[in-house]
Amino acid sequence: MSNAKLPQNNPYEQLSETQPLTVTVAGVTTSNAGYSGDVAVSELPLAHVGKSHGGEELSPAISWEPVAGAASYVVTCYDPDAPTLSGFWHWVVYNIPADVNELPEGAGSAGGEGLPAAAVSGYNEALGREFIGAAPPAGHGPHRYFFTVQALDTVLDLPADLTAARVHFMLREHVIARGSVVFSFEQPAN
Repeated sequence: MSNAKLPQNNPYEQLSETQPLTVTVAGVTTSNAGYSGDVAVSELPLAHVGKSHGGEELSPAISWEPVAGAASYVVTCYDPDAPTLSGFWHWVVYNIPADVNELPEGAGSAGGEGLPAAAVSGYNEALGREFIGAAPPAGHGPHRYFFTVQALDTVLDLPADLTAARVHFMLREHVIARGSVVFSFEQPAN
């Protein structure tokens, strides 16, 4: 897919700068701190697309380089191109222990069996705690999916019933490193 059709905004550029974090998602690696129009965007593998769109709705395998000084990590999937004012949070997992630097494919299942014991799954936009696969409206154009890992200087002391947006608000002053891998997916008009 050509990047020419994709929006060029980076939802993370509004946040404070951090050191870059090398992240690998579904076999694609990046060492950038975010996204810009010159970053190649890969098509999201069908395994990570919603079942309603022919996918398997599995969270992808995600790994990252350990960060010195990190007390915990946060992993998210965010679609800034959803037809809402706030985008669409597909997944958030926080308080991933500092000695963990990968999540296996499927860790975002409803039971969270692939997550470390201390990790907490926040609520996605459907008010579930599992990963929601890509499922953009038909004919809405390509959507970008930012799979982001953020290293924090603390373990978040938060209630377990927070949404992804609220978790992001609470972690904003604690991020010491960030990296994203950006994928795209489009559902053609019928």
